[in-house]
Parts: sequence; structure tokens; C-alpha cells
Amino acid sequence: MKTYSLNELVDIARKHSPYYKNLYKDVGTFTDLSQLPILDSAAFWKANTIKDNQVLTGPQTSGIVFKSGGTTGSPKFSFFSLEEWELFTHAFGEGMRKGGLKPGEKIANMFYAGDLYASFMFISKSIEKSKSEVVHFPLSGGADFNHIVETMNSFEISTWAGVPTSMMKLSEYAQTNKLHAPTKILFGGESMYEDQISFVKEVFPKVQIQSIGYASVDGGLLGYLDESCDIQEHRVFTDYTVMEILDEDTLDVISEPNRPGKMFLTNLTRTLMPIIRYPVGDKAMWIESSSVTHQRKFKILGRSDEGARVGPATVYYDDMNTLLNTFHDVIHIKGFQLRLVHFENMDQLVIRVAAANPSVNVQNQIKEHIYQEREMIKKLVDEKLIHPVAIEFVHMTDLDTNGRTGKLKRIIDARK
Repeated sequence: MKTYSLNELVDIARKHSPYYKNLYKDVGTFTDLSQLPILDSAAFWKANTIKDNQVLTGPQTSGIVFKSGGTTGSPKFSFFSLEEWELFTHAFGEGMRKGGLKPGEKIANMFYAGDLYASFMFISKSIEKSKSEVVHFPLSGGADFNHIVETMNSFEISTWAGVPTSMMKLSEYAQTNKLHAPTKILFGGESMYEDQISFVKEVFPKVQIQSIGYASVDGGLLGYLDESCDIQEHRVFTDYTVMEILDEDTLDVISEPNRPGKMFLTNLTRTLMPIIRYPVGDKAMWIESSSVTHQRKFKILGRSDEGARVGPATVYYDDMNTLLNTFHDVIHIKGFQLRLVHFENMDQLVIRVAAANPSVNVQNQIKEHIYQEREMIKKLVDEKLIHPVAIEFVHMTDLDTNGRTGKLKRIIDARK
């Protein structure tokens, strides 16, 4: 299975991909990746169409096609040749083994399948490619909840693998119902926040919680973990990719540790749909010194573009998570989502919070805390440019999820 040098990859891309040919029209000889332009995500996906595709380097004659798990009206399709798909799962499987799969481990695969979604198939094949002597239970997140519970109890399944939302629902169920306790939870597809981890550990005090690995259907391999990695920390797949962290404002390359920036990926295994200096969509920082050049460790810091406009203000999901965390020890937050509504000619931000101990008093405290810490929101409310922020306490099962992927819909725009 082949990997390419940067020069080989760029040469193939600009010779055979109309999109890259245009992107690199002013690029001559280069000696470093930083001399190449970064991709504009919107332009890339606008060119990456089903018909008259301008990104692909040729017709797809083998392999597999996936659709992004996003919920927008313009789905993104990713194309892999058979060889690329085999290498993708082989490398990720290697990473899963390094992450600590144990002989005899029983793994419930609760990622989501169908409608061109990669997650379930990807994890299934990666488990096989890991060459770990584990027992795989391919349940899928879309299976009937009672059937999932019955299977876990019957087979005494010790390892859960799936999106954090599924882990929270099962943990919530286990508070009042019989469920075989897991010894390990492997989450993927989205970040698992500290308040969620705290809740799961309250239900299952001895459980080990870790990432299953870091990948995306559009970019490919992003990171694996070993026993030295904490939550949200991964190592670069150096043999297969080049990972860059760039300054958000200047786009200069960041080499020093503990300085946040935006992640960009170059995949050295894909030539059908080349991925060169592609914006991953996450923020991160290096954890280890720049002297570590092979499989360097980094930490994910959240989405770089996950925000929503409420009137003239932008509200970020991760920022709201920080504000809500102040109240976690009081109401035990299991999850939340932001809902945007519009009535009487103004926008409103509704924060729907799944909490174990809700109260009207805390509801008001949360609202006042948001106004105090984010003065612009309070100013817009006072000027009657947006409606007051609303806090709704709900059950975890009331939070909307993507029916195809099982992921929590972090931001729902219900404006008409």
C-alpha cells in the first residue's frame, strides 16, 4: 500500500486535478509545505461535485464513497480508491491497537451506519485491521435501544465504542436500570467534555474513558493515541500524514508547544481526492517540543468554526460549555445544545440543558452568569436587538441528534 512524498503528491494533484491546477498556477519550485497555499474549504467543496468534479484527479474505478455527517443542506462527498480505503483502515487499526486493545476484549460498536455514513463501517474494518484478538459486536447506534441493552447484558460486554451522546444515554439509563457495567469507553466523532466524563464516572466509577482515535471522512487520518495520552490528546500519523497548526490570524506555522492554532492536514496516501493543507475544522496545540519530529503529540481544543450568529453576535458552543461548567457540580450537566429561534422580529438563543438536578433558581443564575461574563449579549438584550437568553432543562433523550450519525446536534437553527 503506497504513500507518496509531498513532491509526488503535489505533482499528481496539479497535473490531473483542475482545482489544484488552478490553486497552484502561481506556484513554481517549492522546498517546504508552507510555500503552498492553504485550501479554502468553501471553494474546495464547491468544486468537489458529483458531476463535472474539479477536485478528483481522474474517474473513480474502485473503492468507496462517503458523505459527511454534517446536517447542512449541501452534503460533502468523499472519494477513496480501494487501496486508499484499505490503507486508511489499516493505519487507524494500528492506532487502535496502540491505544490499548486487549486480547479477549468484547467491543460493542455503536457507531452509526447507512446513508453513506462512514463511522460504523470504518470502525468495524479498523478493528479487524488492528489484528487485535478482540470480540466485535457490530450493534450500530441506530439499533433499537432495548436490543442494545439486552445484548450488552447477555454477553457482558465490557467495552463501549460510539459517539458521546450514546454513552450519555446508556449511562443515564443505568442509573435506574440493570446494565452490565463497562470497564472501557471508546468515544469518537465529537469531543467528550469534562462534565460528561464526570457524569459517566459517577455511574461507573471504575470505567476507563478514552478516544477511539481521531479521523475524518473528508481529511482521513488525523491522530491516534497511546498510553501516555490524556483525554483529547493524540499523536500524528507521521508515516501517512503531515499535520500543521497555524496561527488563526496570520496563518503562520506554529512550531512551539502550548500555543493554540488551527489544524491543517496533508494526507500522503490519497491521490484520487488529494488533501493538501486542508483545514480540519478544529483548534489544537502541540504538547511536545518541536524536537519531536515523529508522531508528535497534540491536544484538540475544540472546533475552530462551530459558532452561530444571534442577531449581530456570534455565539460559540465551546464558549457556552465553559460558562455552563461553572454550574456542573450543582446540577450535574449531561449535555446541552444551542437552539436559535426568531419571533417578533428578533433572534433568541435558547440553551437546552440536560441536567440531573435542575432548579428554577439555578436557571436564573445561569442566565445572569452568561450576561455577566458576556457583556455583549446583555447589551444586545438591553438594546432590544435580541430576546433575552432562555434556559430550558430537559432530559438527555430530549436533545436532538442527527438520525444518521447519532451525534448531538450542538447548534440548531430553527429560525424561519
